[in-house]
Amino acid sequence: MARRAVEALLEVSKEPVENTDSLVDGLVEAGRELAESRPGVGAIAGAAGRVLAAANAHRYLELDDLRRLIGEEGEGLLEGRRRAAFSIAIHLQERLNGSVVLTHSASATVREALLHTPPARAICTVSEPIGEGRAFVEELRAEGLNVDLVDDADGPAALDDATLFLIGADTVFRDGTLCNKIGTTALAEAAAARDTQTVVACEIFKLAPIDAASAPKQSEAERSLFEFTPPDLLSEIVTEEGSVAPDGVGALVDRTPFLREGYALLLPTAAL
Repeated sequence: MARRAVEALLEVSKEPVENTDSLVDGLVEAGRELAESRPGVGAIAGAAGRVLAAANAHRYLELDDLRRLIGEEGEGLLEGRRRAAFSIAIHLQERLNGSVVLTHSASATVREALLHTPPARAICTVSEPIGEGRAFVEELRAEGLNVDLVDDADGPAALDDATLFLIGADTVFRDGTLCNKIGTTALAEAAAARDTQTVVACEIFKLAPIDAASAPKQSEAERSLFEFTPPDLLSEIVTEEGSVAPDGVGALVDRTPFLREGYALLLPTAAL
């Protein structure tokens, strides 16, 4: 969805306009529509916000030069995401080596980490109501990994054998709250009861410079798919820049200007 949002903005940037102000204003309007279409998916706001922040900061350029810069920023973001996933995999390799990992849903970032350092065994939940865990298991098995598929109801019990609960993220908020696939919180609670760490693999552009309490209201459809997991159930957040505790997310956001600048353009009434 983040990739598609960026691609959509790049298409908007090619539309005929009279001047750079019109170009940037049109991008901001399109970015807001994209973010509002899936308010629970921080990756859309983060990716779109980065493009918008760059465009807004360079309004002074000639029109063709600004279009070129927007294109380079968008393509750089998409390529940077691939590099970010690889960097996260590097940061996780010591944890994954010889481990038994439980994961929930089907995170592309988790996939990259598991393929880079195959654990002794991976356990994937079916991840209803969509059931994306089934295809995820088949994909990992095709790559030669030792993977088991378990029903969601059996996920907590599967943690008896696991040494790590590793998940991706749709959003990690400034206060360390995680927004992820429904069912994540119950598994994180079960992991905590077993003294098993819950680790979140998350690219920086998925960080939101607002607290969960200020998050845009989710639609009914989103509430059936996503939920908030409190920071006290999370052990650490692993980004391409390294690992931080949930209470360190705010400091990471503060040293990543495009997050705040992008959200300010997309969500001007947000409590930044």
